Amino acid sequence: MLSLIFPLLLASASQDSATAIARRPASPRDSLQALSAVKVRAAAARTTSYRPAITSSATRTLTPLREVPQSVTVLSAPVLADLNIQSMAKAVEYVPGITMGQGEGHRDAPTIRGQSTTADFFIDGVRDDAQYLRDTYNVDQVDAIKGANATVFGRGGGGGVINRVSKRAEFQALRSARVETGSWNQRRTVLDLNQPFTATSAGRLNLMYEQSDSFRRGMGFEKWGVNPTASLMLGRTLVRAGLERYVDRRTVDRGVPSANGRPSTLDSRTFVGNPAESRAAMTVDGAQLQVEFDNGHGVTLRSHSRAFRYDKFYQNVFASSAVSPAGTQFSLGAYSDAVDRRSVFTQNDAQFRAQYGGITSTLLVGTELSRQHSDQWRLTGYFNNTATSSTVSVTAPTVSTPVTFRAGATDPSNDATATVAAVFVQEQLHLGPYIQLVGGVRQDRFTISVLNRRTGAELSRTDHLVSPRAGVVITPSASLSLYGSHSVSYLPSTGDQFTALSATMQTLTPERFRNHEVGMKWDARPELSLTAAYFALDRTNTTAPDPSDATRLVQTGHQRTTGAEFGMQGSLLSRWLVMGGVAVQQARIISRTSAARLGATAPLVPHTTASLWNKVRMLSRVSLGVGMVHQARRYAAIDNSVELPAFTRLDAAAFLTLPRGVSAQLNVENVANRLYYGTSHGNNNIMPGAPRTYRLTLAVTP
Repeated sequence: MLSLIFPLLLASASQDSATAIARRPASPRDSLQALSAVKVRAAAARTTSYRPAITSSATRTLTPLREVPQSVTVLSAPVLADLNIQSMAKAVEYVPGITMGQGEGHRDAPTIRGQSTTADFFIDGVRDDAQYLRDTYNVDQVDAIKGANATVFGRGGGGGVINRVSKRAEFQALRSARVETGSWNQRRTVLDLNQPFTATSAGRLNLMYEQSDSFRRGMGFEKWGVNPTASLMLGRTLVRAGLERYVDRRTVDRGVPSANGRPSTLDSRTFVGNPAESRAAMTVDGAQLQVEFDNGHGVTLRSHSRAFRYDKFYQNVFASSAVSPAGTQFSLGAYSDAVDRRSVFTQNDAQFRAQYGGITSTLLVGTELSRQHSDQWRLTGYFNNTATSSTVSVTAPTVSTPVTFRAGATDPSNDATATVAAVFVQEQLHLGPYIQLVGGVRQDRFTISVLNRRTGAELSRTDHLVSPRAGVVITPSASLSLYGSHSVSYLPSTGDQFTALSATMQTLTPERFRNHEVGMKWDARPELSLTAAYFALDRTNTTAPDPSDATRLVQTGHQRTTGAEFGMQGSLLSRWLVMGGVAVQQARIISRTSAARLGATAPLVPHTTASLWNKVRMLSRVSLGVGMVHQARRYAAIDNSVELPAFTRLDAAAFLTLPRGVSAQLNVENVANRLYYGTSHGNNNIMPGAPRTYRLTLAVTP
């Protein structure tokens, strides 16, 4: 399949190669062009810095972070290792403006600037929108790009996106192994083997296996991944290819119900529902091919093609009501869902770099073509083969009642195909040393066709989405930039997962996300960056009941999120690394929607979140770390009837460097062993945070 797609225009939305770092013409103050390709690769492989200086995720071009006119948080490889970040939920704890939902216990579900999503994930700039829990075993860094992002990423991305930059074969030897054990029978092994075969060819193999339990009784999971990649230089052309298989099988744990508007007082370790009937299985199979050609005179052509299959099944027995006013009982519900999704993407772009006197231009033009086919089946659970709900006592919330899963009258069984054809253009224009203008526009033709297998109905809709962006960056000095930006994204009426289309949805225009932002980025010292941003994000065209006819829908709903973010990354002193930030947000319904009243607050959006991680080298071979994560009170759902209390969690770590490339690392989460509730999926699936947890890692990097 990839060989058929590759000849389409050459391009890529992925992280640019390390070679391109050295080749990129610089702005008047940018010294990157003085570095050789070999030196850049070596620095990237061995760095311990918390402060990345450049990214290509936000603009598709390799750009200094201080010249990107929007808020971007980059979790570099040292941050991922020191904080022992293995999941997206853990990663976003240190990203201002993002919280992670419970996701029904089987998928990543972030809320970014007040917008809940399950689809705004990308790998090397290519969409990864299936519903599952992602691992970081083959990830070099995680980029969180906030604000509407359709010009670069396409549909969705209203609040922002999370882009994982994957590990790839590089032209220097690198071998590492990490073995981890800890609380709740945790056992994890990760291998990373990179080997150059010649001066122009290299291969890399990333492997992971984990089998662990949980502080929640009856909960456990097993997952593994294998990701071989290869790189080949053919003159001025760099070719990268890779395969991946990732398998995750786990018990689906949806937490505890609420009681009287707060989390119930059930033991935080107690599994609610039937663990034997609550399980999920996900298999991801994928292949990718990247080709980049640089003519050495300012023209770069890139192509990035990915083909992935996501085979997902889950079923669960969970709390479907709050605890009764008497505090004695609550209800359980059950259902299963299966989605088989096959996705093919080809992103193509051409980059033209030129200088005219004091003006430097970086022009990017490109296309994206994709096809995603999804089969979905949903079944309802019947307790004792008769009832769709079961009442249980709070003293015995873990049950073994037999459950039969079969199709109910309203359970969907759909066959959906979504296709995208897009073209975009972007200009980054340096007007001398102090002013940069960034402008771009993208047009998507998004078509979805859905066959309802239960009724035989076939529906389709086509939307033409025009998504502009504009920004200005003023750099009064080499270390300080001030910026302002405007951007727009759209979400088709089918929503994040585009597996269903009704006659009503067929008539609805896409929702619109409009982001305005101003900010500052300051390199306070060579290895320390401080950032600040203020934003206003409006979500419009959401549905609301027609005031004159309750049976009709009108698109007058409106949500507004306003807030400020502050970030800090790098080293305060030569021995002191820091990572953290603060976000102050307010996400309100300012015009009634189908889901919410006027004045309601969006769920899982604390007014204040804060995080700070410190790592201090005490001796030449000994370092200590201490961290803090804080979230103010939040609402569990849009009806604002259940409140999750504020919490502050303290973490710590110790690092010991031993001879011959051996190191030991101890991470302790929730040092104070405090009871807290980290997130939810609606009012009655509230997830308690883990008590004090230990993780001991032994790493070998010869």
